[in-house]
Amino acid sequence: MAKTRDKILQALLRKPGSTINDLAEAVGINPISVRHHLNNLQATGLIIAEEERHGVGRPRLVYTLTDKGSEKFPTRYLRLTSRLLNQLKETLPKPMVKDLFSQVALNLAEEHESELVNLNIEERLDAIQKLLGEEGFTVEWEKLDEQYHIHEVSCPYHKVGQNHPEICSMDQTLISEMLALPAEQVQCILSGDERCTYVVKP
Repeated sequence: MAKTRDKILQALLRKPGSTINDLAEAVGINPISVRHHLNNLQATGLIIAEEERHGVGRPRLVYTLTDKGSEKFPTRYLRLTSRLLNQLKETLPKPMVKDLFSQVALNLAEEHESELVNLNIEERLDAIQKLLGEEGFTVEWEKLDEQYHIHEVSCPYHKVGQNHPEICSMDQTLISEMLALPAEQVQCILSGDERCTYVVKP
């Protein structure tokens, strides 16, 4: 069954916007079985269905991979990212490269600035946890004495960061901006720690 779903995902990778009949033909099973698999793939967030008009009559459903579904397939984003960062560092002075990373974080924080109005620090920490989760991090936070510890248990930039540790400054800048407090990094996965940890003292 998993193999059939993989075939459906591969068919959608080759031809986004496929109908049930398109997929039944591509995979070699009947449309009723395809519908069952599509329902499961939608439930797990790997595909989405959209209505498409095609002449007279009711619209038909067409299916496309979500970002989560696309990530099931090997990509070369990592290689491209590393090459771009290498070129940046060869072309620009070090301080300017650092400023670029900081500016990315500042822009992201600014996009969410309106959501933070009137929130206390713990509500802001929840907002950071949600935002970083959407970016691919696994984040937890806790209060220890009078300090808050923000733990990044997993990091989507880990592979890139091994060659370009400057990328870590983005998280620190983002957390500081969203909390309106300085965040100190006390642990880092790139240094061999189990997780990245930032400490904030209100």
